[in-house]
Amino acid sequence: MPGPVPNREADLARPRERKGSDVQPVTRGVARPTKVPNADRTWHPIAKRLWDFLKESGQADFYQQSDWALAYSLCEDLSVYKKSGKRSGQMLQTIYSAFERLLVAEGDRRRVRIELHEPEPEEQSAAVLAFATTRRISDSSNR
Repeated sequence: MPGPVPNREADLARPRERKGSDVQPVTRGVARPTKVPNADRTWHPIAKRLWDFLKESGQADFYQQSDWALAYSLCEDLSVYKKSGKRSGQMLQTIYSAFERLLVAEGDRRRVRIELHEPEPEEQSAAVLAFATTRRISDSSNR
């Protein structure tokens, strides 16, 4: 989506669909299981770190084999760039632009309406808490 980075959905006064903006239908497919390749040991340390962080990042939940292949290729390109004695600003910009397609930065994700949130704390149900309390009382009275 071109233009400025949209606000987070939570920052809006009302949902986008209620603002009268066009909500585009989504064409759905089936996500396939993926296998993430290991980083190349010869990569520049920055490329290795980026690869490792990509594997742990929330947007990786959406990656398919082709995304991992693109990310691998880009880390290879970044490594070659970082190791080369002659660096080109245009080459670095091209590499960074390609990473945008993998939704590496928050602004890139928000442009396509993907927001990563902190995991919700697991709340125990009242029944589980009551059982635990009863068990503690029972255990202490048996001593």
